[in-house]
Amino acid sequence: MPSGSRPVISFLSDFGLDGAAAICRGVMLSICPDAQIIDIAHSIRKFAVGDGAFVLSTALPFMPVGVHLAVVDPGVGTERRPVALRAARGDVLVGPDNGLLMLGAEALGGITDARALDNRALWLEPAASSTFHGRDIFAPVAAHLAGGSAAFDEVGAPVEIDALATLPQSVAEVGDGWLETEVIYVDTFGNLRLAGGAQELVRAIGDLGGERRVRIEVRDPSEGGQAVEAARFAETFGAVPAGASLLYIDSSGHLALADNQGSLATRLRIATGARLRISADD
Repeated sequence: MPSGSRPVISFLSDFGLDGAAAICRGVMLSICPDAQIIDIAHSIRKFAVGDGAFVLSTALPFMPVGVHLAVVDPGVGTERRPVALRAARGDVLVGPDNGLLMLGAEALGGITDARALDNRALWLEPAASSTFHGRDIFAPVAAHLAGGSAAFDEVGAPVEIDALATLPQSVAEVGDGWLETEVIYVDTFGNLRLAGGAQELVRAIGDLGGERRVRIEVRDPSEGGQAVEAARFAETFGAVPAGASLLYIDSSGHLALADNQGSLATRLRIATGARLRISADD
């Protein structure tokens, strides 16, 4: 960080609003009173590590260089490791070794070093609880790193980067006139963020000009149903009438499907993991 600047800690969790996030912020500010804490999100779907990883990866490139704390941790108290990852941009990511941090680190240039958080002197207390590592391990270590009272190599033993836990990666498959993709995140508006981007869509159906009409076949294994939707490819929501469906490229470069001024996910009862086949409808 630039000399004289206040340390930055960004914070993401699935804690919601019942006090856990505030407790973690209190711990961090007690250790590093000058910290600027940026709350990325605390409404991540409970236990949804993949959702947290997606939101973290789309947010971190827009954060100042600093320490980034993320806690979506259904394996808290088990043998999964608490870790800190150093990214090529100069940031440090702190959280559980369950795949949550990996996309965010990639968005910051990739991982250059990884450490287990096994230096108990940096924990809130020597005997951490088995159910609240956000408070007892992750928050205090993040604060020590941000404030400079601990160096990265002091948090614990090195971890092989290739040994870090990863999440299954969803990819878009291009065929002759079609694109197979998957819902990787459902945002707060009920819009579906999809694997793949403009390049894959052009390879599948050709030029996107003229607000191409597309056919969307949806299969959602969580609901056991199928649906067929008509949509238009458009650059903006306002290009289609209220309530109409559009396929677009979202602000992070992903394909996305939405109802203008409506929740497509609610209307079709679509969840993360649903499979979609997109083809031209003209």
